[in-house]
Amino acid sequence: MNDTIDELKDVLARARTEAAKVVIGQEEAIRFALIAIFTNHHALIEGVPGVAKTLLVRTLAQILGSPFARIQFTPDLMPSDILGTNIFSFQKSDFSFVPGPVFTTFLLADEINRAPSKTQSALLQAMQERQVTIDRNTYRLAENFTVFATQNPVEFEGTYPLPEAQKDRFMLKIHMDLPQQADELILAQRMLTAEAPESVLERGVVQSVISEQDLARLRAALNEVLIRPELVAYLVEIVRESRRHESVLFGGGPRATQSLILASRAHAALDGRNFVTPDDIRLLAQSVLEHRLVLRPEFEIEGSDARAVIKDILEKLPVPR
Repeated sequence: MNDTIDELKDVLARARTEAAKVVIGQEEAIRFALIAIFTNHHALIEGVPGVAKTLLVRTLAQILGSPFARIQFTPDLMPSDILGTNIFSFQKSDFSFVPGPVFTTFLLADEINRAPSKTQSALLQAMQERQVTIDRNTYRLAENFTVFATQNPVEFEGTYPLPEAQKDRFMLKIHMDLPQQADELILAQRMLTAEAPESVLERGVVQSVISEQDLARLRAALNEVLIRPELVAYLVEIVRESRRHESVLFGGGPRATQSLILASRAHAALDGRNFVTPDDIRLLAQSVLEHRLVLRPEFEIEGSDARAVIKDILEKLPVPR
């Protein structure tokens, strides 16, 4: 098993290197997206247009040797547009199933909050059970099926908030901010050459570091990443404090605890370690809990937000040594 975890750490390191050839100045987003993939979970990506949200997922799909599909969510999108439908064939006098774009490995649900709740909920069974049911027939999805759902943080006209049950299915919320000046300068210079990010991806410069079939085998190696009992207790206390905080109406539940354990182990492996540190937990707590917290209205009016609440919790709780 030690050989497998060494292989996992090597694959993760090479995946980050290959992704950085295309996605410039988004190291944390690359890291967190890999955490979601290698723990077999889903992620929300939030960022303004043009910060490479789609490019990030396309690049990771190529690096990890997996199919990719994109759905642009709009107010008129129907569940069948996502899942697929049965079409009657006059030649065969029978119905045949035509799969929708959900039948892939990496699915980018672009601007997911622009579709009504009925369409958003069509993804729930797919995300939780990796299968869909259409006309009483159940169809299996890919073993590594992963949803990356994007949201625009500055434009809310014509949007539908995600149901709390669906938000809880996302392990992480990934923020993709505007690039720093140095990174944007590199991007501008590359656009003048054949090294433009889209061109690099299309020309196959980015190399696959693993096959889709090997993902599950390497994923199992995360069970060998050590997390000490006192760190487990610390992690649980962080999640429980998110429910007790005075400004929180609803905090993180047991699924948040599970997600934080898995994410912390994956983050340790990304750093080339086979043990979890308090810093892993503290770094991941923000992304795991932020989208799960519902604040009391009076605190929202005063300008408080989930990120500030989590920061306050982390500052108050003693860190194990």
